[in-house]
Formats: sequence, C-alpha cells, structure tokens
Amino acid sequence: MNIEIISGSPRKDSVTHRVVLFLRKYLNERTGHNINMIDVRDLEINVLQQEVFRSEDMAPSALQPLAKRMFEADAFIIVTPEYNGSYTPAVKNLFDHFPKQSRKPFGIVTASPGALGGIRAALQVQMLVFAIFGIGSPHMLVTPMVEKKFDESGNLIDPAFQKNIDVFVTEFFWLAEILTGQNVSEKIGSNLN
Repeated sequence: MNIEIISGSPRKDSVTHRVVLFLRKYLNERTGHNINMIDVRDLEINVLQQEVFRSEDMAPSALQPLAKRMFEADAFIIVTPEYNGSYTPAVKNLFDHFPKQSRKPFGIVTASPGALGGIRAALQVQMLVFAIFGIGSPHMLVTPMVEKKFDESGNLIDPAFQKNIDVFVTEFFWLAEILTGQNVSEKIGSNLN
C-alpha cells in the first residue's frame, strides 16, 4: 500500500514536523508498506487559480511527479498545526489542486504547543476529507504540548503518549484494510500490542 504522510506546516522550524518524522519512521519500521512524505515546504504550487488536476497528465510537467504520488496514494495521513482554528492554507491548496480522493482512507493528526493540541484543526480537516470524498478515521491523533512529546529529530520523549499513537495507528490501518482490501493488520498488529 502507498501511504503519503502530508507534512502540512509551511514554517521552517515547524514543531508539527516532528510528529511527521516520528510517524514516517514508526510506520516504516512496523509495516511493509510504502510510507512516503509530502512536505508542503518543498512544494512550489501557486494558490489555485486555474482548473484542478484530475489526472497526472493534466498537471503541468513540473507538478507531474507530485501528481503521480497523489493519484497513486492508497491512503493519506494529514499532519497539520492549528492556524486560527483550522488547518494550514498549504494543506487546503494541495488538496484543491488534487481533489476527489474518492474512498481513500485518511488519518488526521494535529499538533500544537498548546493544551488543546489542535483539536479545532482536526475537526476542520474532517470536513475537508469529506469534501474530497475521502473517508477519515474517527480516531485522530491530537498532540498537545508537542515539544514535550517529540524532540527535534522526531523521537518520542513522552512514553505516556505511545498509547495514543498506537490507537491512532491501529484504527487507521483497520480502516485502510477495509477500504483498500489489503490485509495490513497482520503486519502491524503484533508490533503494536
């Protein structure tokens, strides 16, 4: 299965990106799936002003590698900080260009230095997922006080948070298995219990 983790913070020294680094390593170590990352900081996509890209061929040549990854993804995990009660404009812009991720599973992860962990952003991402015809796992990973949970390299420094991670990962892969028809739980189940 091809899973794209969307690193949704455009900030250079993003604390949210720590969670992305952790999840990519964690899932690569525990599954046999193709776990990739799309970092919005690396994208050169203008704000949507033209028609959307409904296939790889419709995208301009500079965006065709990104289009290929978006269309070949079997599932997505969106990781975003909270910006004014919502997810980042960079996440919205990415999915505005590549909409209609029909019936694909989505994991929703938010992170914040504050005590609420970006919960308002998580609820907004749910609405985005529905709008692009994806199916979001109801078990979100909301990460309050992110700097006290992950270091700059993406290492977990708060062992008590591991249970939250395991619930999120287990439920996300359960959904992915149902929607893609690929048996993933056997591959990760023994590693998470």
